Amino acid sequence: MVAQLNKHTAVVTGAGSGIGRATAQELAADGANVVVADVDAEGGRETVRQIESADGDAIYVEVDVTKEADVEAMVETAVDTYGSLDIAHNNAGIEGTNAPLSEQSIEDWHQVLEVNLTGVWLCMKHELPALTNGDGGTIVNTASIAGLAADGSEPYTASKHGVVGLTKAAAVRHAEDGVRVNAVCPGVVRTPMVERTIEEHPDAVDAMTEDQPLGRMAEPEEIAKTVAWLASDESSFVNGHALPVEGGKLA
Repeated sequence: MVAQLNKHTAVVTGAGSGIGRATAQELAADGANVVVADVDAEGGRETVRQIESADGDAIYVEVDVTKEADVEAMVETAVDTYGSLDIAHNNAGIEGTNAPLSEQSIEDWHQVLEVNLTGVWLCMKHELPALTNGDGGTIVNTASIAGLAADGSEPYTASKHGVVGLTKAAAVRHAEDGVRVNAVCPGVVRTPMVERTIEEHPDAVDAMTEDQPLGRMAEPEEIAKTVAWLASDESSFVNGHALPVEGGKLA
């Protein structure tokens, strides 16, 4: 447990599986009330069920992060249900196509940028007033090592670089409001998305880990613990940082 988050309220987008689910569970275990937000209702409700079975407190809200009305309703639900918003983990994202740039469509580009970058911007737009109306709080955005170096398709890499830049700009502007904004930059993580790739291409594990000093991919819980630390007072002087959690790959 990183820190006691009793009476804190957290919103986690993309919490129906993978890193989002693991983070929602970690924050709930630390005592936070968690708003589980995802476009996948079945996955989101399963995350709530798992949190409640571990004596945590959570509710599910169906949210498409590309739709401003959904995002606004998500924040309003958090405040109306629990009285405040203290932590936001903007995690929802997609990988998009991995085709060569010359073969990508404009629809491919727009979809990845809309979810991965505009979605984070929309969430922050509506989270920040709720955070600053209280005693301040923390935002942790999910970027990627693709936000720090070329990794993956061009739209994905561009979107994650955008998340890092957005994080830094917001961190500087809103520090005086008592809000810290950071990003976590995972490497390859054993999420359902990666598991699907492995099922289709069993030899993909070797390709994913061949340049990984630790010789393996991360588990979602390892990223979740990092997010929980960034969201807690344990990291009280960390602001505007894009923290790699990639086992030394970038080194």
